[in-house]
Amino acid sequence: MAKVKSGTAEPKTVVSRPETVTAADRIHSAAIHLLRRVRQQDAASGVGPAQLSALSVLVFAGPKTPGALATAEQVKPPTMSRIVAALKRSRLVKITRDPHDARSMQICATVKGTRLLQQGRQRRIEHLAAHLASLTRSELAQLAAAADILENLLRNWR
Repeated sequence: MAKVKSGTAEPKTVVSRPETVTAADRIHSAAIHLLRRVRQQDAASGVGPAQLSALSVLVFAGPKTPGALATAEQVKPPTMSRIVAALKRSRLVKITRDPHDARSMQICATVKGTRLLQQGRQRRIEHLAAHLASLTRSELAQLAAAADILENLLRNWR
């Protein structure tokens, strides 16, 4: 693989093996379609997708400053301010001032926010499991092996 300069922060990689590109294309497409289908369960939470995404970062990665949360969610700070304000109004997050720097704030999920996110995750998992139930043991084992491969890939992602 050769690195090619691009306008993004990370260099583009040119892949010389067509089967790698084909696999990447198929995984990309399947992941998007799978996430769209399970994400339909999120409507039951009564919270919008942007708010759920930001809340997910706080639940799984811990408290963040508004800037760090905006960076994690790949949005501009004013957009994140509106998202956080809505989460606060719903009592899904709390905002505290840094005791050492009054200008700095930390946003963290409340118990209510954590519970809401965990319930949503459970709904998505149950919805997906209901569809996986039609697979054979062999197919499920293949999916589990593929999940292991993807998890390992993500652990070593650069």
